[in-house]
This record gives sequence, C-alpha cells and structure tokens, in this order.
Amino acid sequence: MSQPNTAPNILFKIYQVLLNHFGSQNWWPGENEIEIMVGAILTQNTNWQNVEKGIKNLKEATNLDPIIINKLPLKKLAKIIKPTGFYNLKAKRLKEFIKFFLKEYQGKVETMEKEDEKILREKLLKVKGIGKETADSILLYALNKPVFVIDNYTKRIFTRHKLFFGKSYEEWQEYFIKNLPKDPKIYNEYHALLVKLAKTYCLKNPLCDYCPLKFLFQWQSK
Repeated sequence: MSQPNTAPNILFKIYQVLLNHFGSQNWWPGENEIEIMVGAILTQNTNWQNVEKGIKNLKEATNLDPIIINKLPLKKLAKIIKPTGFYNLKAKRLKEFIKFFLKEYQGKVETMEKEDEKILREKLLKVKGIGKETADSILLYALNKPVFVIDNYTKRIFTRHKLFFGKSYEEWQEYFIKNLPKDPKIYNEYHALLVKLAKTYCLKNPLCDYCPLKFLFQWQSK
C-alpha cells in the first residue's frame, strides 16, 4: 500500500528530527543477548519496570542459564516471573522458547546469530507464544539482524500524520524497510525513538503543540 503525500526522504527526516530532539535511546536494556531475548518475551502486555523485576528474580534464581531455566518446574518459573503479569502464560511461553533455543542452537547465541534472518524468523514464529513483534524484537535487539519492529505506537504516529495506512504487519514493515537504509542500528534507534515519542507527546490525547513532528502538519498543508 502506498503512502499519501509523502516525500521520498520524509521517513529519514523524521528519524533525524526525533534523534536530535530526544537523543539516542540506547535500546534494548540488557547485559547480554539471553537477557534481551527473555525480556522480549516477558515484556508482552506489561511495562518495562515490571519486566526488570521479573528478570532480576530470574537472574537470582538461574543466572539466566537456559539449561537451568529449562529444568525449572513450570509453577516455580511462573512464581519467579510473577512481577511481569500474566505470569502463568509467560512461563509457558518462556519455556517453549528456551526449549527451542536449546534444541535448535544448543543454547548458543553465536550459533543462532549465524542463521539467516528470514529462516530464523520463520522458526521463531513457529514457537508457541511468539508473535511477529516479539520475534522481530529478538532478531533486531538481541541478534542485530536488519529487521524493523512494528508496534501499535508506530501505527498510531504514522496514521495520525497520514503518512501510511498499512493493513498488515508485513505492509508496515515493508514501508520502513523500503524507505530506510538497511541498517540494524538505524532500525533499533528509530523504533526506540517512536516509542519515546508516543509515550511523551503522541498519547491517546496527543500534545501536538509540543511535538517535535508538528512540522509535518505544515509540510502536508503545502
């Protein structure tokens, strides 16, 4: 689907404006790839502060060792990650991912990184409980793969500014990938900046007068 009234360079212009306004966001929080992958699963339907509590508990109990996590009884794992909310469901999802990680890649991030991103994405999406946004977060933030993450914040911002009206996740993703340099660093920073914008100005009741993207309304009216 094509975007209405959008100059070829507007997407990168938005990125530059947000980066100048907010500065680098240094995403994703995590000491290593395992922590980032676990965080991507635990952050579903909750805020990051709760995820941090859950990860802290998990570190203390397992040192984030996939083999130890895999051996934990499901009820015990759920209790450990209770601060993240929906903990029984998330314990099952985390278990499924860890089993996949151990079976397919022997629990080694280096082996996982060598997999082609398209093949790896297909495999991740077959793991019960991992959807497109979670899979792409793992690919981008943990494994540095050039995959753009789409979330509701991104859709809110770009539909409000009448820049794009994609129907599917894939259409949204293609819009960004086609119009930006294929660089995981840019994808990483851009997504983080959009989240920051949505949480600061582009709220459900938006603060448009203060938004760094208010120039878009002037630009579109020309």
